[in-house]
Amino acid sequence: MLEPLYFVLLYLSLGVGAIQLVLGFFGRKPGQPEILMSMAVLSGMAVQLLVSTILAISGERAAISTIEFFGYLLVAMIVKVAAGFWALAEKTKWSTVILGASSLTVSVMLVRMLQIWSGVSPLA
Repeated sequence: MLEPLYFVLLYLSLGVGAIQLVLGFFGRKPGQPEILMSMAVLSGMAVQLLVSTILAISGERAAISTIEFFGYLLVAMIVKVAAGFWALAEKTKWSTVILGASSLTVSVMLVRMLQIWSGVSPLA
C-alpha cells in the first residue's frame, strides 16, 4: 500500500461522505453528481487494488496479514457497489445518506488497511 495513494483515498472518501450526508439530510435524492462522487471513490479503490496486487506480486507483504488486507480492500469495494445499486434502485433522500455512509465506511476501512499493511496505527 502506497501512503500517498492512501492519503488521497482517505481525504476523497471523507470529503465525498460528508458532502453526500449533508445533501441527503437536506433532502436531495441521488442523481448523477452523487453517483459520480461515489464512482470516484470506487475508482480510487480499484487503483488501490491494482497497486496492491502489483506490490504483492513483486514480493512485498503486509506486516500483519496480506490476505486480511485484500479482504478489507475487496469488502470496501463491495460496500461502495452495493450502496450504488441501492441509490439507483431507490431514489429517496435516504439513498444519498447511504451513499455518504458507505464513503465514510470506506475511510474507516482504509485506516485499518494501512494498519494491517504497515503494522503501525496511522492514528498514533
